[in-house]
Amino acid sequence: MPVHTNKPGYFGKGSVEIGPAAGPGEGPIRRIAISSESLITQPFEGIKTVYDVLEYSARTHGTRRALGWRDIVDIHEEEKEVKKVVGGKEVTEKKKWKYFQLSDYKYINFIELKDAVSEIARGLVEIGVTSDDVFNIFSQTSVNWQLMANACGSISTTIATAYDTLGESGLTHSLNEPECVGLFTNAELLPTLYKVLANTPSIKFVVYDGEPSKNLVGDINAVRESIQVFSIDEIRELGRSKPTEPLKARLPKPETMACIMYTSGSTGPPKGVCITHANLVASVGAVYKLLGHHLTYDDTYLAYLPLAHVLEYIVELIMLFVGMTSGYGRVKTLTDASVRQCKGDLAAFQPSIMVGVPAVWETIRKGIVAKVNAGGTVRKSVFNGAMSLKKNGVPVLSQVADSVVLKNVRAATGGRLRITLSGGAALSHETQKFLDTALVMILQGYGMTESCGMCAILPPEMMRYSSVGLPVPSIEIKLLDVKEAGYLSTNKPPQGEVCIRGPSVTKGYYKRPDLNNDETIFTKDGWLRTGDVGQWNEDGTLSLIDRVKNLVKLQGGEYIALERLESTYKACNYVGNICVHATPDAKQPIAIIIPHEVHLRHALQNISGFDSSRSLPELCHDPKVAELVLKECNAIGKKNGFKPMEILQAVILTPEEWTPENGLVTAAQKIQRNKIAKEFAKEIEQVYKE
Repeated sequence: MPVHTNKPGYFGKGSVEIGPAAGPGEGPIRRIAISSESLITQPFEGIKTVYDVLEYSARTHGTRRALGWRDIVDIHEEEKEVKKVVGGKEVTEKKKWKYFQLSDYKYINFIELKDAVSEIARGLVEIGVTSDDVFNIFSQTSVNWQLMANACGSISTTIATAYDTLGESGLTHSLNEPECVGLFTNAELLPTLYKVLANTPSIKFVVYDGEPSKNLVGDINAVRESIQVFSIDEIRELGRSKPTEPLKARLPKPETMACIMYTSGSTGPPKGVCITHANLVASVGAVYKLLGHHLTYDDTYLAYLPLAHVLEYIVELIMLFVGMTSGYGRVKTLTDASVRQCKGDLAAFQPSIMVGVPAVWETIRKGIVAKVNAGGTVRKSVFNGAMSLKKNGVPVLSQVADSVVLKNVRAATGGRLRITLSGGAALSHETQKFLDTALVMILQGYGMTESCGMCAILPPEMMRYSSVGLPVPSIEIKLLDVKEAGYLSTNKPPQGEVCIRGPSVTKGYYKRPDLNNDETIFTKDGWLRTGDVGQWNEDGTLSLIDRVKNLVKLQGGEYIALERLESTYKACNYVGNICVHATPDAKQPIAIIIPHEVHLRHALQNISGFDSSRSLPELCHDPKVAELVLKECNAIGKKNGFKPMEILQAVILTPEEWTPENGLVTAAQKIQRNKIAKEFAKEIEQVYKE
């Protein structure tokens, strides 16, 4: 039986103004209506630290299943032929693919979780980890990630996070900047660690899980005399025999720094955000107040996003608090197609609640469409018919469509999914609508590392498209005018740069006084300027409409710097002027280009059977010409080491010059981005559709 947890009318007016604007150039402060009197600082009296959350969950949820995982039973290798284009010729290569065979889910309960954390904490104290130390976690999302993080938290040792996908330079930075005394990692990541250890002199302790080769462990030990290597089981074994009494003196306080969380910096090295126990506990309290009635004992949560990302970290902490069972999965083993002789994580665990980033939802949507298309014309028209019946809410028939046709779609995700949240970047309207109809309600949220992932969340009761929701109960929001772009708090609807303040918001970045004293980031009266442009909607929800600095966040959650891309692509011989454009629901940017006529005609003369003497407007509208320019631009991008999401997806060619007179460039010849986007809106829409 599906669970229904909606409370109609619970959110009242959505959000409310709690006083007039502080001055000209900004809007009034708004809070969520259900916490308009005061912002939430904790879920209950007596819960002040992350350790209190762990204690509370063991006391309250006891022997219920807390965390589940699957062991790797076997690895199957399969050889497949892959077609590749090399030097203009298509060649076939053989490639080996690895597939996991996994066990059924195994579980520990809330009491066992607390006991395991205590054993590791005692082990860490025994080897000499102090409350002044910083301990890094460089590992994939797993039960052990949580055990290590909670063990450090319970003895006031700050953790620093590192994505398990980090290369050598990123890892070196996140070990050296906080002068980490040790780290926890996986056997598969030890080779990467080994390469950086000589350049990370503060590291004394390496704790790992999994089965590394004996040689590698020996090599790591030999890098420096001071390095000690332990398996996580050895640390637990060591701690088990030690008394729990000394742990009391090491308990954290609300102001203790829980975590230095590194954000994927779009420019320069990643920045470490300082997050205290109080910040985290306020965020747990806020989500509990906002969504607590939707998080039940009957629900289960699939955990697979990186725990080094604040979104996953805070969601897992909330699930621990409410007593929901979390099952760990891997991005590589979510579906049946990606495993062998067992079910994928979705079908095996059958979650009812799931969080994803837009790229995950896009993959699921494309998977559904591909399956439908492969089923032939009859299946395709049955599916499309069912979708339109459900979208239009045709009585009786929409229920039939839902239970007969769309049920099969839902079976692929385990069949129990009822609420999902998309965060990390903007989800395209189209995908949200499609999945909402075919699969499950997708809510959007908006947050950043600097606010523990808190800013706004859309509760199911307020479901609508293209809104990031209501301010969370631990945050207040005001909009600051962005005059140059015409985003003003006096507009109807009000618009401006989103500024946030409240118990979930960080006090600053680790060892970065340059940023912490920068009033364009942290204002004197305690506001954090997000750099995002928002707008208040009629129902009290917030929508995001732009980014102040033209850093565009793509669908995968990564930022691209438009100006930097332009300066490189301008180096292409066929480019006269260029404006790189991207929307937040795009995977890659596109470019609007005024071709360099001479170079272009010259290149076209060399193409046999091509009439290069046609007028420039004619050439600009020829898809072959656009393809040539695109290929040449991307060759330059690749040569400059651009990442896949910085490579152009398409180009739009225009013969018209951009001048200060037609308003498309400034007097200083700087391109007017918004105006160019408006001018070519039709073409841009067409390109993204294709």
